[in-house]
Amino acid sequence: MAEPARARPKPTPETQHFWDGTKTNELRLQRCDACAHAYFPPRPFCPACGSRKVSIFKASGKATLYSYVIHHRPVPGFTPPYAIAVVELEEGPRMMTNIVGCPQTPEALELDMKLEVNFEKLDDTTTLPLFRPAKD
Repeated sequence: MAEPARARPKPTPETQHFWDGTKTNELRLQRCDACAHAYFPPRPFCPACGSRKVSIFKASGKATLYSYVIHHRPVPGFTPPYAIAVVELEEGPRMMTNIVGCPQTPEALELDMKLEVNFEKLDDTTTLPLFRPAKD
């Protein structure tokens, strides 16, 4: 019997631009045209001022590790242990993700460590933005 697959995101009209970007290895955020606030997750209005005049832009893909937990129980699509993390993007917003490319230990995962986006293609329709330790 095949092992259960990792859950897949379900794009909505408000998030489609984000998922289209990940398929082309771009991390896309939104910025308010009225107050310049960059934000995530995607939505049709600015969470800071309420303006509906927002633009989509390509983010740098650079981040720092804000918080994490190391999960040790098996979950479909994951091999324990694995880090469930909140990263703070260089542009300001925070997002939940997984950390890859390093041991999943407290010694390797230091708060404020520099990270960079790493796109993982799951299938033809889904590519996830994960983060790994920065090479610089």
